[in-house]
Amino acid sequence: MPKEKAAEMDVDLALDLFSIAGSLNSTLDLDFLLQKIGAAAERLTDSEASAIMLLSDDKRGLIFRIASGEKARVLKTMTLPLGQGVAGWVAQNLKPEVVNDAAKDPRFTGKFDQASGFVTRSLLCVPMLFRGELVGVVEVLNKRKGSYTDAHLGLLSSLSSLASVAVTNAKIMAEQKNFFSHVLELLTAAVETSRPGLEGQPMRAARLACSIGRALQVDDYQYRMLYYAGMLHKIGYIAYRNPRLLADLGVLSPSEEALPACSARLLEGIRMLDGAVPMIRHHKERWDGSGYPGKLRGEAIPQGARVLGLVAKMEELRAAGLRGLELGSRALKEARDGAGTRYDPVVVDAFEIVLESQGGTW
Repeated sequence: MPKEKAAEMDVDLALDLFSIAGSLNSTLDLDFLLQKIGAAAERLTDSEASAIMLLSDDKRGLIFRIASGEKARVLKTMTLPLGQGVAGWVAQNLKPEVVNDAAKDPRFTGKFDQASGFVTRSLLCVPMLFRGELVGVVEVLNKRKGSYTDAHLGLLSSLSSLASVAVTNAKIMAEQKNFFSHVLELLTAAVETSRPGLEGQPMRAARLACSIGRALQVDDYQYRMLYYAGMLHKIGYIAYRNPRLLADLGVLSPSEEALPACSARLLEGIRMLDGAVPMIRHHKERWDGSGYPGKLRGEAIPQGARVLGLVAKMEELRAAGLRGLELGSRALKEARDGAGTRYDPVVVDAFEIVLESQGGTW
């Protein structure tokens, strides 16, 4: 290979690797990352097609996650048992394999060619490993010119390492989300049982806060934090049943005035709730500065806290026994009367939009 061509290939590889590595930290879309890796593998090895297969949950086979070609979708319904075919052999033995004449390799069965209509002439397959454990395999198919070499094997191995990190990160994130969602359900249940009359209140508050947030066109992060704040802004009631916990939080006597700070203190340090904590701590502030705990005024109050403050008052009206259109009418009057004193006028306008869109209530 001419030096100029080799240098150009090295630059292309470096750019692709940097791009993919950067994507690992900027997106949680696993299919997007794997498609990007597959496309890079095809280009850098001058191949017609590529496939990425992941180890099945029972660790007995490989499942197609990404495959290129017109009929690739057919492959996503198929599983390759470990040990069968070249890819199955690679997965079982944790060793890469170069096959420049597929028809002469006894491991090649052509099963997937028959299903997809693709004709495999040659292939290069490498295992995806993370800390020595099998994640799946990456393969490229049909070298357009010449044969696959050790250099191509090295390229694909580098891309395979990035793919294994992407898959592992995605699995970890999925597990963390699953854990967090279940913990959130448990915390919500604890809030609902901490005081009479709170059944269903956390979810209602979260939905209304998010509806107002949508009307205000908040970004995705603020929207999520509004949801969490709505769900958990009364979690301090749990501590009110535990004198030791109250002492740890520095609360001398449990009261409604102490609740926002107490709830915020309980949630501090949970990184996924970082943006919700100020909303909870300051949702009893008033637009005119006469609220608590910080006597904040106007836009010095976090926007999410301004939304949650209005939501909390609306739920107090529901707790007083109001329902349906009567609740909506009283809520609207409360919001309008308090605009500019208790509540942010912009938030009140957004609340009116929500009520109108939902038939006068929520």
